Amino acid sequence: MTHVQTETGPRESRRAPSRRRARPPRRRRRVWRWIALSLVLLVLAAGGAGYWLYSDLNGNIKGVDLDKAIGDNRPEKLPTSGQNLLVLGSDSRSGANASLGTGKVAGARSDTALVIHIPEGRRKAVAVSIPRDTLVTRPECQAKDGSQLPSAKRVMFNSVYSLAGPACVVKTVEQMSGVRLDHFVEIDFAGFKGLVDAIGGVDVTVDQDIHDKSSGLDLTAGEHRLDGTQSLQFVRTRHGIGDGSDLGRIGLQQQFMIALLSEIKKQDLLGSPTKTYKIANGLTKSLTTDSGLASLTKLAEFARSMNGIDPATMETIMLPVKYDTQDPNRVVAAQPNADRLWAALRKDQEIPASAKKSPARGGGSGSSS
Repeated sequence: MTHVQTETGPRESRRAPSRRRARPPRRRRRVWRWIALSLVLLVLAAGGAGYWLYSDLNGNIKGVDLDKAIGDNRPEKLPTSGQNLLVLGSDSRSGANASLGTGKVAGARSDTALVIHIPEGRRKAVAVSIPRDTLVTRPECQAKDGSQLPSAKRVMFNSVYSLAGPACVVKTVEQMSGVRLDHFVEIDFAGFKGLVDAIGGVDVTVDQDIHDKSSGLDLTAGEHRLDGTQSLQFVRTRHGIGDGSDLGRIGLQQQFMIALLSEIKKQDLLGSPTKTYKIANGLTKSLTTDSGLASLTKLAEFARSMNGIDPATMETIMLPVKYDTQDPNRVVAAQPNADRLWAALRKDQEIPASAKKSPARGGGSGSSS
C-alpha cells in the first residue's frame, strides 16, 4: 500500500496547484459574503448597545458642583498635597433602602465618613474616619429646602448631611481640617449591599463573637464570607462590640473597607463583562459624586490613577477624639493630636505617631485585620 501511494504521489502533487487556484462554487461565495455581512452588523449592533449601556449607566450618577455649592471660601490646594477624597455612607431609608431592615428613621445622615488621602506618587493611601457623634462647628450652608442655614457650634457631625446635604459636609470637613477636598463620593445602603453581592461577598475575620440585635449581625469568632446583607450589618454594628458607641463601629468599618478593596482588586472584572455591568448598574444608581467625577469616564480615569495602590498597605486612622465634658455620649476633636493629623495631610507628610492617638477609643473594635 505504501508503494502505491509513493508512485501515485507525484502525479497528485502536479494536479494540486490547479485545484487550489480553482474558484469556489458560487453558492459557497454567497455563504461567506453573508457571514462577513453578519459580522459587520454584529459589530455595529454591539457598538450601538455599548453606547446605549454607557449612556444608561452615565445617567445614573448624580453630580454636585462643589465650587458652586460651597463658593470660594475653601482651603488652598497646595501643589504637592496629593489627592483628598471624602467618602460618605448615607443611611437613607428611602427607595430601595427601605427593605434592608435598617429601621424606619426619617431623613438621612452620613452614617460613615472617611477622608482618604492619596500622597503624590499614589503608591499608598491613608483613610481617616470621622466619628459621626463628633461635635463640630457647622459653617453657613444652603439647606436642602434652599434656605440659608446659619453657622452653628456643637452640632453632631452626622446631622450636617441631613440638614444640608453632601456639599455642606465637604465644607464642614474642609473648615475643621484645613484640607482641600478634591472629590467626594457618596453611596447609600442599597448600593453598598448590591456591590458586595455583585462581587460574590467579602472575607473578614473577627476575634470574638459578635451578637448585635440592633443591626442583626450574628457572627462567631473566626473567618467569614459575608454577603451584601451581612456586610451591611457588619459595618453598622456597634452594640455587640466595645462600649456600644460609634467609636467601636469605626474599627469594623475600617477593617471591612480594606477587605472590600482587596476583593475588588483581585477579581478580574474586565474578564467578565456581565459582572462588570451588573456592578456598574447597581453602583451608579446609588452613587452621588462631585461634578469632577460624575461620569463613567471620569470615574474610570480616577480609578486607573490609583491602580498602583495596594489596599493591604492602606493605613486606617480614627480622628483623635475625647469624650465631651458636657455630654459623655458625644466626642470632640482631641488637641493638639487632631491638628497634627490634619497638618500632615495638608502638607502630604508622614503622619506623626502622636497624631494617631485618640483618648476616646470606644473599648476596642472586636475584630482583626
